[in-house]
Amino acid sequence: MARIGRRTFSKSAGLAVAAGALPRLAAPAFAQSKWPDKPVKFIVPLAPGGAIDFVARACGEVLSRTLGHQIVVENRTGAGGTVGMNSAMESAPDGYTVLITNDNAASAPHILKLPHDYTKTLVPIIDLAHQPLVLGVHPSLGVNSVAEYVARAKKSPAVGFGSSGVGSNQHVLGEWFAREAGVKLDHIPYRGAGQAVNDLVAGHVGSALLGPTALISHHKAGTIKIIGQSTATRAPTLPDIPTLQESGYKDLVLDVWYAAFAPPGTPPALVKELNAALEMSLKDPKLRENFEKGSLEPIGGPPEKLGELARADSIKYERLIRELNIRAG
Repeated sequence: MARIGRRTFSKSAGLAVAAGALPRLAAPAFAQSKWPDKPVKFIVPLAPGGAIDFVARACGEVLSRTLGHQIVVENRTGAGGTVGMNSAMESAPDGYTVLITNDNAASAPHILKLPHDYTKTLVPIIDLAHQPLVLGVHPSLGVNSVAEYVARAKKSPAVGFGSSGVGSNQHVLGEWFAREAGVKLDHIPYRGAGQAVNDLVAGHVGSALLGPTALISHHKAGTIKIIGQSTATRAPTLPDIPTLQESGYKDLVLDVWYAAFAPPGTPPALVKELNAALEMSLKDPKLRENFEKGSLEPIGGPPEKLGELARADSIKYERLIRELNIRAG
């Protein structure tokens, strides 16, 4: 039975992105506003080392220059990311707390049978980036392709796959893949991608479905091997990695998004200013370069666009979770 962890705080909780030595770049959208007049907090619902944390810190570094105030990144982990998401949902709607999360916000409520749907409760700000999920394997597993991985799983049903938590998009994709491939895979949830990557590299878990940000360097070093990716077409930074569709699973497509949300009740004017500030951050050349290294595609756009995407994914995940009979434990 999967165990839902109790509330924990990362050692890096409260890490401030220093802004004092950086120039202030005032944006017309908020130059005359009283907001912000103090640091802004980014809540990340998973541990450091994964793509959500990477996106939050990359955006926070640029935003601190734009706003002239610190962006404080706080990792609040536990219960498949819901501890952090609940914390953001319960925060004051004053523009000083922003949740940076991914489409776990659409999947977790259905797996964990929560009384609320984050995609309907939280206020969308901006769609920050998209990327695939990737299937990484340890060399000890002895496989070099998705076909070999499936054959290995059929011979040894105890093959496990790590993810960043129960209710995550990775959890859903793993169960979906197992059904389509006709194999049994043991789900091993972690409190974030960082811990999962460490165990994969050490060989404590044979495979993992994660965002590529934390795996690419290990793939290049040969300590793990990425054998598949979940989007409809190959990511530009992973041109040699076949998609799951190319590997024979035509319906297996999952495009992961990373986005910013505000607490319920945040005034539209503040949402507009947050959107403008983050949109400007996504145009920063260094940020775009860093995103590319992590196979992240900057997106942007109005809050309404994110709201439509998040609600559509909530419907999709509700269907998949019901069909796959995915449970929290």
